[in-house]
Amino acid sequence: MSRQNAPVVTGFALACVLLFVILSITGYQPQAFVGAGFIPARFGSELIAPPGTMLPFFLTPLSSAFLHGGVLHLAFNMMVLLFLGRQLEAPFGSGPMALLLVVGAYAGSFAQWAADPASTTIVVGASGAISALIAVYALIFSRSQAQAIGPISGHWVRALWLAAAWIGLQLLIGLAGGGGFGAIAIWAHVGGFLAGLLLARPLLRWRFKGR
Repeated sequence: MSRQNAPVVTGFALACVLLFVILSITGYQPQAFVGAGFIPARFGSELIAPPGTMLPFFLTPLSSAFLHGGVLHLAFNMMVLLFLGRQLEAPFGSGPMALLLVVGAYAGSFAQWAADPASTTIVVGASGAISALIAVYALIFSRSQAQAIGPISGHWVRALWLAAAWIGLQLLIGLAGGGGFGAIAIWAHVGGFLAGLLLARPLLRWRFKGR
C-alpha cells in the first residue's frame, strides 16, 4: 500500500470537511453540537436519548470526532490527520488504522469525562483520534533522537515531547480563535495519546502476524 492509498484516513478527513461545510451553510452547527457532541454530564443520566433529539450517549465520542468548532480547528486537525495518517495507514493497513482512530476517539472522551464527570461543556473535534496517531508515529516511525531523562528512555522522551507540542499548538489555536484555554479539551488529547501508546505495538503484531 502506498502512502497515497489511505482510504480510512482520507475518508475520515473528507467526511469532517463536508460536514463542516454543510453545517456552516445551513446554520445547523449549534444543533449538531448539542445533538452529536460529547457532553460528559450525560453519562448515567441519559444513556438512551429520546427520539429526534440526541444520539445515544455511547455514540457521541465517535460522532463528536466529525464535528469542529471553526475553520482553524478543522484545518489544523485535518492537516495533521492527513500528514501522519497517510504515512501510518500504508504500513498498518486500513483495519488497524480504523481501530486506532475509533479507540483514540473513545479514549479521549473517556479521559475528558474522568477529569470532570459533571461538565456540561460540549466537546467536539478529532483531537482524541489524532492524538492516538501522534503517539504511534512518535513511538514507531519518528527518526528524531532524544536524550534519556533519568529512568525515562529517549524513546519515551521523544513521544512525550511530541505530545506536549501537539497540546501546546491546540492551545494556541484556541487562543487565536478567541475561545481561551477553556475551549481546548486537554484531557481528550491526553486520553487519545495514551491509547496510541498502548495500541502501537499490538497493532503492529496484528498487521504483521506470522511474518
